[in-house]
Amino acid sequence: MSALDWLGFVHPGWLWALPLALLPWGVPGAAVLRPLRFAHLALWPADAASRALALALRAASSLGLAAMLLALAQPYRPAYEVQREGRGAEIVLLLDRSRSMDQSPMGSTGPMAGYTPTYGVTARHSAEERLTKAQLARRELSAFVARRPQDRFAMMVFSSRPLKVLGFTEKPAAIQAAIEAGAIGRGIGNTDIGAAVLGGLSLFEQRAYTGSRVLMLVSDGGDHLEVETRDAIAQALARHRVRLVWIYLRAPQSPGLEVEPGSDAEAANTVPEVFLHRFFRSLKTPYKAYEAGSPEALQQAIADVERLENLPITTTDTVPRRDLTGACLGLALVCALALGWAARKELPAWA
Repeated sequence: MSALDWLGFVHPGWLWALPLALLPWGVPGAAVLRPLRFAHLALWPADAASRALALALRAASSLGLAAMLLALAQPYRPAYEVQREGRGAEIVLLLDRSRSMDQSPMGSTGPMAGYTPTYGVTARHSAEERLTKAQLARRELSAFVARRPQDRFAMMVFSSRPLKVLGFTEKPAAIQAAIEAGAIGRGIGNTDIGAAVLGGLSLFEQRAYTGSRVLMLVSDGGDHLEVETRDAIAQALARHRVRLVWIYLRAPQSPGLEVEPGSDAEAANTVPEVFLHRFFRSLKTPYKAYEAGSPEALQQAIADVERLENLPITTTDTVPRRDLTGACLGLALVCALALGWAARKELPAWA
């Protein structure tokens, strides 16, 4: 990369005036210090220090002029990319925002969701139990992200359709803000997990494979997927080499992911959660499911994901553009102060 690639100017026309910085050197007889008359210069001894000081003051004048002209041109260092080696993963957080997520795992609607509490919420329920599934998920995801500073995260929320909240980044503030943004508004009744999974996988498009990849689906329900959707999901997972993790926020009255002993295995396919789990398990790509029916179970599930996905990864980060105008003005100020100091110390005449 050439030096010009590391420097740009907002107003490059001012650079044509840079030859003016040579004025302190090119005008004959233009001494920086005012000369003092002496009767016979031949009697005056050679003074190397004075010559050095005169050269230094000329250089300060020239440098100050050049710095002022550069400041007028407004220089900057362009943005550039750097590669970093670490341990972690590229993780897409896919968070369910359906209406059922605004209920607590106990089956009651949390007062923080903005609804009238129902389903027998009483004083016997602790503040922890009154938290909705969406609130619990955001809290644990926020802690998960904070513990993994080397990962790159992206986030989507979904109900009837996926909505991209954040593209891949490793900036902690942006990731935490995206998780918090998932709390805005109320969820709606319809849920399309197939479209959500495909939307999350689309975030890996046009990205170089640099290490472990994870799609973390956080939802409290399943879905019956069409054959075309199932094929598209299987192909996208294999093409992008993504591990699928489903954290199923199960309420006490909700069905489990596995068929109960003695139950009709075929009839169990009518249960959306069982159907979705069987489909994910049939994929050739890595898949892991967790049933989280309590805050403790949710914490254990996320901790397990944290242990699984801690492999070497190469990340590319963009260093933002940096304005250098202030540095030029600072250099010009230093030169001006040096010349002012020399002017104050100059002798007007011999004593």
